Amino acid sequence: MSGGPSDAAAADEEIRRILTGTRVWAIVGLGDNPDRPAYGVARFLQSRGKRIVPVHPTAATVHGEPGYRSLSEIPFPVDVVDVFRRSEDAGGVADEALALPGVAAVWFQLGVVDEAAARRVRAAGRAMVMDRCPAIEWPRLLGPL
Repeated sequence: MSGGPSDAAAADEEIRRILTGTRVWAIVGLGDNPDRPAYGVARFLQSRGKRIVPVHPTAATVHGEPGYRSLSEIPFPVDVVDVFRRSEDAGGVADEALALPGVAAVWFQLGVVDEAAARRVRAAGRAMVMDRCPAIEWPRLLGPL
């Protein structure tokens, strides 16, 4: 992408579609630590009507939702895989997401960048958001609830 105004508008439209057209968000890196950013973002998504699915090695229950150790353990379809992991780990998570049926989008949180993974996700026909946070994008694009 060249980064011009039409690219920004297209990216905003894709983000808007993800935020409004999805329901179940698997949040990779979401544990039960309230001091971590994933914890607050998960609460925000719940407040906007999303079902959150914690994915963390501890498989902790977070905000009333049972956790899973990996994406492949989730026994129901998810719409979005939201990644709170280091950039060097994000590509592997994106590949796991692509192996799941029904995943419409992969979302890399603020500071999470892997251009090669983003290309793989887009080549597979899935939406890709990188280095953004839904708790920031929602009010920016959709306004307050």
